[in-house]
Amino acid sequence: MKSFIKIATTVWILSLSLQSRAQNKPHFNHTTIYVTDLARGTEFYTKVMMLEPIPEPFHDSRHSWFKMGDHSELHVVSGAKEDIAHDVNIHLAFAVSSLPDFMKHLDKLGIKYGNFGGEPNKIAIRPDKVNQIYLQDPDGYWIEVNDDNF
Repeated sequence: MKSFIKIATTVWILSLSLQSRAQNKPHFNHTTIYVTDLARGTEFYTKVMMLEPIPEPFHDSRHSWFKMGDHSELHVVSGAKEDIAHDVNIHLAFAVSSLPDFMKHLDKLGIKYGNFGGEPNKIAIRPDKVNQIYLQDPDGYWIEVNDDNF
C-alpha cells in the first residue's frame, strides 16, 4: 500500500509539473506590420483580405488591429517613412476553403497575384499538395494564400 501511495504521489506531482509547463508555453498572439499610410493598409486588410477589424487600445489614429484567427491578430501601425522592398520568403500566410474563389475576389478588385516565382495569375503546388498564391499589400508586405485544410 505504501508503494502505491508513493507512486500515486509521484505521478500527481509530475502531472502538476507538466501542466504548469504547458500553461506557460509561449503561443502566437500577434504580428505587426509598419505602414506608410494607415488608411490604405486598413482598407486593404478589410476589403482584400476580408479580416475583421477589432478594437485597439491606443485610439491614436496610428493603429488598426484585425482578427486573423481564434487567438491571433494583425496589428497595422503607421509611421513608416517610405515603402521598402520585402523578400517573399518573409510573408504572412492565410488559408481559404476555395483558392479559385479567392482568386476571383482578387481579380474583381484588380489585385495582382501569382506563384512563388512571380508568374502572374499562376498557382504553385507545394510538395504537400497544398495550392498557393502570393500577393503584396500596398506597403509591399508579402502574403501567401493557400488551400491548406489542416
